[in-house]
Formats: sequence, C-alpha cells, structure tokens
Amino acid sequence: MELHTLKPAKGAVKNRKRIARGQGSGRGGTATRGHKGAKSRSGWSKKRNFEGGQMPLQMRLPKRGFKSPNRIAYIALNVSRLSEISEKYGVSEISPEVLYKLGITKKNDLVKILGNGDLTAKVNVKAHAFSASAEEKIKAQGGTADKL
Repeated sequence: MELHTLKPAKGAVKNRKRIARGQGSGRGGTATRGHKGAKSRSGWSKKRNFEGGQMPLQMRLPKRGFKSPNRIAYIALNVSRLSEISEKYGVSEISPEVLYKLGITKKNDLVKILGNGDLTAKVNVKAHAFSASAEEKIKAQGGTADKL
C-alpha cells in the first residue's frame, strides 16, 4: 500500500448533483426548481414566519397590552422581611449596599420598602422608595426611613 494507491471505501463518496448544466445533463432548463413562482426565481429566500401566503400566526393573533418605556422596576421588601434580616444578620442599618452584600438583591437593583407584616426591631433604612405604611411602621419603632 502506497499513498498514490489510496482510495476511499466503495460507496463512501457520492457525486454531487450538477444542476443547470444544459439539457443533456437531465437537470437543465428549470434546474430542478419547477415552473414559475417566487421559489423558481433568483434572489428568493424564505422569510422568517412565512407560511406560504397564509396569514402568519403573529398577524392572526390580536395585539394586547402595553409596556411603558418609563416603568421603574423595584425590588419589593416588606417590613416583616426587614425585621427578619436585622435579627438573622444583626444589622440595624439597612441599605441597598448592605442588601447586596447579604446576597438579597443584585448590585444595581432599586429597592422599595412595603408595609406588609410587623416590624419588631429598631432599624434605620435607606431605600429608593417607601410605601406610606412602611415609613409609618419604621418611624413608630424609632428608626429612620431615608430615600436615596
């Protein structure tokens, strides 16, 4: 066996289909594209969501709702969660930086304190927003609620 005698195994190599090389090839004329229509013409490519001329799904379904570009997404924390955090970690000063270090929020999250539950400890809270009831409960325990 030498390099010039090497051949692929029988049946391993298949001849490619030579399309549009004249009538004698058997694949001339329409070049296997059929007659007329968009698919027979050059430059045709199937568009995304194309359903053969049928009304596409995204156009058959109704439009619903609205997404405001001015929406501000807050991470909501209840007053009861604040008392859990202060008891569990022994923290009296709670701010977004502290919450990030404890792994409760992500780095650039905006925090809003809500008034659900009871506050048991005196806590000084710094957050981006407070509900009226949350601010009331924090101040009733002798803590402070500062907006950032």
